[in-house]
Amino acid sequence: MTKVAIMGATGYAALELIKILLRNPDVEIVALTSRQTDAPHISAIHPCLEGRLDLRCEALSAAEIAERADFIFCALPHVASMEVIPELLADGCRVVDLSADYRLSDPAVYEKWYHHVHTDPTRLGSTVYGLPELGADKIPSANLIANPGCYTSTSILGLAPLLAAGLIDPTGIIIDAKSGVSGAGRNPKLGTLYSECNESITAYGVGTHRHTPEIEEVLTTVGGKEVNVIFTPHLTPMNRGILATMYPRLLQAASRDEILQVYRSFYEGKPFVRVIDRIPATKDVSDTNYCDISVQFSGDQLIVFSALDNLIKGAAGVAVQNFNLMSGYAETTGLIV
Repeated sequence: MTKVAIMGATGYAALELIKILLRNPDVEIVALTSRQTDAPHISAIHPCLEGRLDLRCEALSAAEIAERADFIFCALPHVASMEVIPELLADGCRVVDLSADYRLSDPAVYEKWYHHVHTDPTRLGSTVYGLPELGADKIPSANLIANPGCYTSTSILGLAPLLAAGLIDPTGIIIDAKSGVSGAGRNPKLGTLYSECNESITAYGVGTHRHTPEIEEVLTTVGGKEVNVIFTPHLTPMNRGILATMYPRLLQAASRDEILQVYRSFYEGKPFVRVIDRIPATKDVSDTNYCDISVQFSGDQLIVFSALDNLIKGAAGVAVQNFNLMSGYAETTGLIV
């Protein structure tokens, strides 16, 4: 039995984590944390968990969590994660961090994009990036995993096979991505109020979105050449899901069938990437851990489509994939329903 704690249990991704972990009979969720001082029952925060999990959200210290749990899912905001993870690791816990605190390798890049000095910089560059489709061999032995971002997973999975094969120009790749409102988190914000975002689509974070350096860094490693992307996210009036439409420049002629075969070969044996003939839709991956990918041509321009559920394959689901690999469970445990 693996004893698990979830730090920051009140958010949308944490709810998905709990629902997935409850499907594994060899996992016991032993602690949930929240900054709320009145220790609310988890069912008061997430009513769908009524009768399924009898725990309260406590304001526990890292030491108190380590006394109860062997494995920690850290679903805290960036900056807050780096404040507790060093102590959790020192106490012998293994951690999957869902924040951005350990995804980048250069503390100066982190400071530029997140506007905060990294307080645990020696782990940057050595922490395993937790996208199993690219680095499953490094995940099982790791004590700390940097869980990827939702836009980054969508974009990286869509572009990695082409860069690995040297088929596309690594510079000037256009990524036009659209996400459901849950991607903005559960804390109320003016832009995500129903009356503000319903029946409206808007771009945001243009040229400044924090997933940009993560996408570029990981894809640079995959392709072996420096990658530059023009990444523009959009908020769409739906609860969940991401669709990324990407425009890379081909370096050599190739047919659609040949390109699809490159994808199928790259993702062979990867249970959660589906290379499909039709254009992906977010409704087809909603509430699943799948990423659907396809390509089309407009004249000579290659267009890549990638779709996933931002809360599952973009957050909680891939976190459980990492946990399964680290814990010796089948990678698909709890994730195929």
